[in-house]
Amino acid sequence: MQETTRLAGLIQGRIAERLAEHRSAIDPLGPDALPLIDEATRFLTGGKRLRALFAVLGYRSVRPLQFGEQVPIDASDPASRLLDVAVALEFFHAAALIHDDIVDRSETRRGGPATHRVFTRIHRDAGWRGTPEHFGTAGAILLGDLLQSWADELLQSSCDALEDRAAARATRAHFNRMRTEVAVGQYLDVLEEQQAEFAPHEEQLERSTRLLVYKSAKYSVEAPLLIGAALAGASPDQESALAEFGLPVGVAFQLRDDLLGVFGDEAITGKPTGDDLTEGKRTILVALSRQELPGSQRSVFDDLHGRADLEAESITLLQQTIRESGAVDQVEQMIGRNVELATKGITEAPLAKDAVADLVALAERAARRSF
Repeated sequence: MQETTRLAGLIQGRIAERLAEHRSAIDPLGPDALPLIDEATRFLTGGKRLRALFAVLGYRSVRPLQFGEQVPIDASDPASRLLDVAVALEFFHAAALIHDDIVDRSETRRGGPATHRVFTRIHRDAGWRGTPEHFGTAGAILLGDLLQSWADELLQSSCDALEDRAAARATRAHFNRMRTEVAVGQYLDVLEEQQAEFAPHEEQLERSTRLLVYKSAKYSVEAPLLIGAALAGASPDQESALAEFGLPVGVAFQLRDDLLGVFGDEAITGKPTGDDLTEGKRTILVALSRQELPGSQRSVFDDLHGRADLEAESITLLQQTIRESGAVDQVEQMIGRNVELATKGITEAPLAKDAVADLVALAERAARRSF
C-alpha cells in the first residue's frame, strides 16, 4: 500500500508537470484562455488514480521497473514513458467524467462543482451576454475535448519512443479500443434512460450487465492493465491473463460504484446521496431489486425512480426498498465472487509475482470501498 501511495504521488507530480507545459503553450493566447487550464488543474488534483495505477502494474507484471524519487522527463526512459501513459489515462478519464456530468446533468463531482457549473459561474459572475448555462456546457465540452487531445498526444509520444514497434502498435490498439467502448457505453447508458418502461427481468438484467461492462468495467481495470502491459511488450499469454483478471475486477469495481451511487455518503463520494436514483440509472442493483418487489410496490418504485425532483423522503424510501428486497446482499455476493475469480486465476499466470501481489491488493481496494 505504501508503494502504491508513492506511485500515486509520482503520477500526480507528472500530471502537474504536463499541465504546466500546456499552460505555457496556452499563455500566448491571452488571459481569456486561462480558465481552461485552471479548471483542468482543479479537476485533476486528487482522485484515486486507479486506472493509472493499474496501467503501471500491468507494465510491471511483464517487465521489472523501479521508480526513483525523481523520474526523468525524457520519453526515451521507460519509467518516463510509463508515467506519461498513466497521465494519458488520467486525462482521458477526466474528459470522460466532465462529459458524463453534462450528460447526466450532475451538479457536483468529487465534492465540488461539476465543470459545466464552474464555467456557468464564470459567465454569471462576469455578467456577460447570453445564457450562463449554455456557456457552461460549451466550456465543459471543449475542455473535455482538449483533455482527450492531450491524452492522445501523450499516448502517441510514448508509443513513438518505443523501439519495439509491435509493442507500440498493441498499446495504441488497446487505447483506441478503450475510447470506442467508453463512448458507445455512454451512449447505451443514455439510451437506456430514455426507455419508457423497464424490460422484462432477464432482458433488463442482460442490458444492465452489458452497460456495466462496456461503460465502466473494461475501461476501469482491463483496458489500463492491457495498455500498460502492451507498452512493456507483453506476450499473448500475459495479455490474456491480465484480461481474465481485469474484467471481473472491473465488474466488482462498478458494482461497488452502483452501491455507492444509491447509498454513498456525500462526504466520501463527492456526489449527492441517492444520485443514481434521481438520474434513473438502470443498474444491476435496481434490476435485482425490482424483481423481488410485488406488483404494487414495483409500480411505486418505477414511478419514483428517475425523477429529478425527488424529495429526501422519497430517496430514503427507495433506499429502504432496495435494502429490504435483498438486492444489496446479492450485489455484495457478486462483488465477492468476481474478486475471488480474478485473484484465483492471476496467481498462476506467467507474470511477475511482486506485481501480481500488488494487483491483488489494488483489486481488493477498488472493490471494497465503504459506503
